[in-house]
Amino acid sequence: MTIARTPAYHQQRWSLAELLPDAAEETVAARLAAAEAEVAAFESRRELLTADVAPATLLDLLRRYEALTETLVTLGAYGALWFAEDTRSPQALAFKSRVEHALTGFANRLLFFSLWWRGLDDDAAARLLPAAGEHPDYRHYLLDERRLKPFTLDETSERIINSKDADGIGALVTMYSLLTNRLEFTLELDGEVKTLTRGELMSHVYSADPELRAAAYRELYRVYDNDATLLAQIYLHRVRDWASERLELRGYASPIAVRHEANDIPGAAVDALLAVVTENVGLFQRYFRLKARWLGMDRLSRYDLYAPLAGSVKEIPYGRAVEMVLATFRGFDRRFGELAERVFADDHVDAEIRRGKKGGAFCSTVLPRHTPWVLLNYTARVRDVATMAHELGHAVHSLLAAGHSVLTQHACLPLAETASVFAEQLLTDRLLAEERDPAVRRELLAAQMDDIYATVMRQAYFTRFEIAAHRAIAEDAAVEALDEIYFATLREQFGDTVALSDDFRREWVTIPHIYQSPFYCYAYSFGQLLVLALYRRYQEEGDAFVPGYLEMLAAGGSAPPVEVLAAAGVDPTDPAFWRGGFDVVRGIVDELEAL
Repeated sequence: MTIARTPAYHQQRWSLAELLPDAAEETVAARLAAAEAEVAAFESRRELLTADVAPATLLDLLRRYEALTETLVTLGAYGALWFAEDTRSPQALAFKSRVEHALTGFANRLLFFSLWWRGLDDDAAARLLPAAGEHPDYRHYLLDERRLKPFTLDETSERIINSKDADGIGALVTMYSLLTNRLEFTLELDGEVKTLTRGELMSHVYSADPELRAAAYRELYRVYDNDATLLAQIYLHRVRDWASERLELRGYASPIAVRHEANDIPGAAVDALLAVVTENVGLFQRYFRLKARWLGMDRLSRYDLYAPLAGSVKEIPYGRAVEMVLATFRGFDRRFGELAERVFADDHVDAEIRRGKKGGAFCSTVLPRHTPWVLLNYTARVRDVATMAHELGHAVHSLLAAGHSVLTQHACLPLAETASVFAEQLLTDRLLAEERDPAVRRELLAAQMDDIYATVMRQAYFTRFEIAAHRAIAEDAAVEALDEIYFATLREQFGDTVALSDDFRREWVTIPHIYQSPFYCYAYSFGQLLVLALYRRYQEEGDAFVPGYLEMLAAGGSAPPVEVLAAAGVDPTDPAFWRGGFDVVRGIVDELEAL
């Protein structure tokens, strides 16, 4: 059924009413009391969990656990989304802290279920596991839980860690968000000094004016430098906590292995990815030399990396951007477009620019029955349109997988970028297909290369920085050593093609992911190169490609990612696969050199 289209789209705040009608004390207290009752009811069934429990009893417990998970996820999501829309709101922060404290307590009381399951011997677990083809979401969830058995501690230790994280490292990471999201920046624009958010400030690094680009970067680092020592100390504690729990207590082989296990991705696949990215730095350096020539420079400075080639910066009104993205999605597949349109129809997009709002952009999938929520900071740049397509791609991915349980809807991080980056590629190709002017095509291809650099090379080198930083901190390195490690990754990426200034040495403290989700960033590189390979197949196969691709997205997290990839003909441990993605990049650079 086709969703009625909204006549006009405006930048507005999202509605969270589906999660909680309001945050009045009586409403919140009632929800927490209901959650308490559900948790207590589930706890009362603990005595049923023995080695000879009946399979039907386990299935009933799983259904109850699934419903309980939905209750708790809803409370946590409301707190996180409210805080994201206004990080300066004491009410939002108080709610978030209150709910997180309650959820930690609930999680501790529910630990017995997963710990019991992981602790069973293999024969007992095999007897209880649903047969292949029966209750597939539950079967995969249970198998995935067993995968983490080697890294699971006893119940008392797990409870201590949960409590410690909530008021320890979790609170410290929240403090990082509080400190950085409150920052304000000043920049002279059209003869007037204006106060900007980080998102507004960074929109000017894409300016056609080189002095404005440099000023934006300098202002970013000037402001961050005021808190740099504190932010660096937060990172040191983040890394030490990561090591003391994950390596010393749980026995993971390395800091990054924690992320591999969470993603259910072989370490060999990520090693192959990072190695192939490193061997292709010269491909991007070719592009940077071209770009310097087009801009009339001997070589780029780091301030110029995202400089547009046009003499003026094109701005796209928000309503036009929405129409453009939705039309692109519908042109690929009617349902793909309809699902994206649902996000707007349900008032689940927050695109306003306002102080205190979380910077950047994200898509939050809460429950299978809810349309995802999308946060944007739309400043009318072409890149903002690409970001919109990216986040709506995430939303469509979740909606396609909405037939699964809350326990299995989410794809692992590397596969979670598949639909989003593919959506960006669709938008770029639409623009290229409509353009015949060689100069404009050059600008579009250059913008695509800028994005591929930012998603593949930059993110992979963030990961390489993290690997080295975790190792250095384990050896008691000082903060200044981390600055040198980071600066060395920049020199390796750019060689002699980009001039680096010292203000980029501590750029790493401005990267939220390395604080919030260590080693998250390789998922972007993984997803981008995966998409480039898949997109090549789409170009070759046309509409015949679409059903299989949508089926892959609809799998969500209901199967091991290696199986999902194998069904698509992909072996992520084979360097040749990743080199195939770079063949697409090489083709773009070749076309640019020929223009």
